[in-house]
Amino acid sequence: MTFTSPLFLLALLPVAALAVAYLVLQRRRTRYAVRFATLPMLDRVAPTRPRWRRHLATTLVLLALAAFATAAAGPQMQLRVPYERATVIVAIDVSGSMEAQDVPPDRMTAAKEAAVQFVRDLPETVQVGVVAFSRDADLVAPVTADRVLVEDAIEALEPGGGTAIGEAVFASAEEVVRQAVENSESSDGGTPAPDGSEGEASDVEPIPARLVLLSDGFNTVGRSPADAVPTALDAQMPVSTIAFGTPDGVIGNGFRTQSAPADDETLRMLADETGGHFYSAESGAELDQVYEDIGSAIGWRTETTLVTTPLVLLGLALAITATALSLRWFSRLV
Repeated sequence: MTFTSPLFLLALLPVAALAVAYLVLQRRRTRYAVRFATLPMLDRVAPTRPRWRRHLATTLVLLALAAFATAAAGPQMQLRVPYERATVIVAIDVSGSMEAQDVPPDRMTAAKEAAVQFVRDLPETVQVGVVAFSRDADLVAPVTADRVLVEDAIEALEPGGGTAIGEAVFASAEEVVRQAVENSESSDGGTPAPDGSEGEASDVEPIPARLVLLSDGFNTVGRSPADAVPTALDAQMPVSTIAFGTPDGVIGNGFRTQSAPADDETLRMLADETGGHFYSAESGAELDQVYEDIGSAIGWRTETTLVTTPLVLLGLALAITATALSLRWFSRLV
């Protein structure tokens, strides 16, 4: 926690002094009662019945004063809040190697289940699109707030052939740019300029975008991932990559098999060069955790927020509670 006016924290010193004075007076009162009261009257002068009641109201008042003093200093906290709008493209490798069964029941099924859960867990303010890539890359679900449409698109994915990682980045960047232009035009609203002409598009804060790309193989067709890096940077679209599958994964028909490892090096390069993060997952559980980690960062921003109002409300609540308890138990104000 930081403070805009930390000098006002000095107001806590009188509060602390009051707390010390109260404790001293209570000790003096007890000593005086024991010294000068006869035993039959000791219970009246220094009653042992619920002592906590005598102290609770005063404690609440002191806490209320402390809350008010802290509020005066302008406390600020770093809070994690969702973006008002954000875009996430989920790109999933649907090459033939996704049929490998080193991840039960197979890579494709595990990847789809994890992706659907990832989409469900994203903040409501995040719009999602889906790109599937094998020999080429297809936008199977344009960026939308309709989660059912997105989930249906993921669940309908089927393995194909080839692995076009670079093309997936290009297709995702194209969708991000398209949405940014669309958002800019809708925000402008065609407001007439003073001379009667159509006003130019107003300055619009770019919508944060992120590509989450999962692949279990090497780029075999289309443009290379390295060629896609400048396009991702131009679209202000960091790419977080997931290398999926075990090194021992194979595909085949029983007569001929072929190993199907992920290209960790290329996927790591793509993430590093675009400002994203690289992950690897060799099981469905690990993939779930990876998506959870990505989801905790996507769609959220850290914002410095004044917490003066909550502290003032807390102080009022404490003061009112202290007053009510004092009136109820002792028929007087604190």
